[in-house]
Amino acid sequence: MSLPRSGRVMSWSVLLLGFAFLYLPILLLIVYSFNSSRLATVWAGFSTKWYGELLRDRQMLEAAWISLKVAFWTASASMVIGTMAAMVMTRLRRFPGKTVFGVLITAPLVMPEVIIGLSILLMLVSVGGVLGIAPKGVMAIWVAHVTFTISFVTVVVSSRLQELDRSLEEAAMDLGANRFKVFFLITLPIIAPALVSGWLLAFTLSLDDVVIASFVAGPSSTTLPMKVFSSVRLGISPKINALATLMVLAVSLAAAIAWWLTARSERRRQLDVQLALQDNG
Repeated sequence: MSLPRSGRVMSWSVLLLGFAFLYLPILLLIVYSFNSSRLATVWAGFSTKWYGELLRDRQMLEAAWISLKVAFWTASASMVIGTMAAMVMTRLRRFPGKTVFGVLITAPLVMPEVIIGLSILLMLVSVGGVLGIAPKGVMAIWVAHVTFTISFVTVVVSSRLQELDRSLEEAAMDLGANRFKVFFLITLPIIAPALVSGWLLAFTLSLDDVVIASFVAGPSSTTLPMKVFSSVRLGISPKINALATLMVLAVSLAAAIAWWLTARSERRRQLDVQLALQDNG
């Protein structure tokens, strides 16, 4: 049953308004990054000088490098630990404390970031010396970010594992493969898109965090969001617009690559299924 013409017009209008609400501010930010005026909201002509000013800002570049480094290692560690937690939640039989384990692993999803940051700071102050981790610094930021991003990766990977046909794993074990071989040859290629999605989500959350990093950052470990936040207090600089434009470009490129890898993996999986059906036929 198709909608009447007025209903279709209303649906498209609501859709366009939604997209405009979400993406028009980003588009304006990109446009004003090429503004020659020192005032970020007054257009005075096209110029790329603020990109040059950004590249000459040593403090901003150092903060960006710290954020990228922490985000990369945070996403990598969270992907590994989150995948292990997802396997425990979906593949192991019930064991004493499994419910408590599930609650604890997903608690950062609903816990305020202020509480997470304060608790991690207190933990590092108490036992950081035993672990060899200073209460404040790049390593402390990494520990804090891994702590709160694991839950997001676990949820993403768990949903993919629950949809996975377990008969494939059982068939491989019936043919003599052990659990490690089944995981690396059967399970891992199938859940690869979920792993990529979880990695990108953890990377983005780490790169975007201000609150938690503020608790555990030291004098020489200021992250990019903290630097931007402190700069905006004194007024929006066109350099911030240029920085945001570069970040939007990088995120869009990463999302496009992730989409291409996911689509390629899905096409390959469908082709394997078709070949298997033809062989069985």
